[in-house]
Amino acid sequence: MRDQLKTWGASVLADEAQLAVTELATNVTKHVGRGVPATLLMESRGDGLRIEMHDTSHAMPTLKYAGCGDECGRGLHLLASVAAAWGTTMTATGKAVWCEFPLGQAGRQCLRTYRASTVLGAYRTLPGAPTGPDQSRRPAAEECATVLIADLLHWLAAHGADLDAVLDRAQTHYEAEAA
Repeated sequence: MRDQLKTWGASVLADEAQLAVTELATNVTKHVGRGVPATLLMESRGDGLRIEMHDTSHAMPTLKYAGCGDECGRGLHLLASVAAAWGTTMTATGKAVWCEFPLGQAGRQCLRTYRASTVLGAYRTLPGAPTGPDQSRRPAAEECATVLIADLLHWLAAHGADLDAVLDRAQTHYEAEAA
């Protein structure tokens, strides 16, 4: 899960998302049964992350009061405290418990990284794009980004753009947002 969030450029959400996934998986094991099939879905959205845990039970979870000595009853409260929103929905085969995490102001840089990752992922499939044995490695990814930037400069030049001015504006945007 952490690797996928990193790929999406949403690492800022890793701790909260990992806690939510752990809680959702524990609830399936504890309340539905060990060995029961369950599916984890993670959806990256421009403004955040949605996590869903699907299982084969139609029993809907409910918030319960947990006393000091109780071993159970805190999971959904924990989920509600780390996620911006959560809920349940019935599916054809059971239910899904979901939660959402916004990137918000602190995650704006992650949104930019996510968009760049999406573009680079699509770019790698084009003829002539850099390839390597493992595209997730930093040198291969940096080489692909470098070739993409060079291709963009060629495109801008072909359309009469002032390359130095474009690069200066891009650097200014980057520095302003990185700060």
